[in-house]
Amino acid sequence: MKAVVYDKKSSPDKLVYCDIERPSPKDNDILVRIYATSINALDYRSMKMGMIPKRKIFGADISGEVESIGKNIKKFKPGDEIIGDLSDCGLGGFAEYTISPEKALISKPAKISFEAAAALPVAATTALRGLRDKGNIQKGNTVLIVGSSGGVGTFAVQLAKHFGAEVTAVCSTKKIEQTLALGADHCIDYTKEDFTTNEKRYDLILAINGNYSFLAYNRILNKKGIYVMIGGSMKQIIKSILFGKIMSLSSKKMHFLSAKSNKIDLEFIAKTIEDGNIKAVIEKQYPLNKTIDAMRYVSQGHAQGKVVIKVI
Repeated sequence: MKAVVYDKKSSPDKLVYCDIERPSPKDNDILVRIYATSINALDYRSMKMGMIPKRKIFGADISGEVESIGKNIKKFKPGDEIIGDLSDCGLGGFAEYTISPEKALISKPAKISFEAAAALPVAATTALRGLRDKGNIQKGNTVLIVGSSGGVGTFAVQLAKHFGAEVTAVCSTKKIEQTLALGADHCIDYTKEDFTTNEKRYDLILAINGNYSFLAYNRILNKKGIYVMIGGSMKQIIKSILFGKIMSLSSKKMHFLSAKSNKIDLEFIAKTIEDGNIKAVIEKQYPLNKTIDAMRYVSQGHAQGKVVIKVI
């Protein structure tokens, strides 16, 4: 089968598109024929930090079809269309086939295309957990989403509106139109305005790879407001862990959220998409043999939504 494999000797991207042996499922495994996958920050950041998957194939988000199953698999059969999140299962999505445990897969609703399905797992569930679980979002809350135009951000804007919040989004000039179309009530162009210095206060701030200080965020939170940081550089993550606990001793709460697989959350997202309440925003699609170009593009941080790899 074809796959994009990590090779530390390959320059400059350390990824190689090549032929490798197709895996075979063991008793508790499912062999998935991948139709589409998508790129997340965890892919290029893991590679940058030297966190290489055992199979040396990145890619957490998958959609496709069950090819074959191990003898202990009960919920799926060959031919079933699936969506999967492999972020806690060794990755493996940048390939024509992958092995997955049953717990990482859900059934794909017929109304959702394979491309849209592949855009959901990590980004949409991360946005959901940031708003609902860490942020305790309530109807009528004032919510600020910093970094509203990327994969997580486009889902966060829609989900915040779905939960009945008043949404202010922070993005660059060229992304304002798209962000407003997704339902944001207000947009702040960070190239023209410093939102941390105005008088507006928020019940919940979702900072997606935000490069602003904790003190600045703390200042614009309401008295019992909640700040949730999603992703970011290692330096930002360390600061979040160290200072977030100290700042949370007051009535304001500061949290850090990392991507984590959750089957129930993925089913919720798929149902919400199926019902037409939110949608996957896909900016670009690449073939599998151009995954290296797609990774390079996403790592630059300017994507307007998700970047999907069409395997078939």
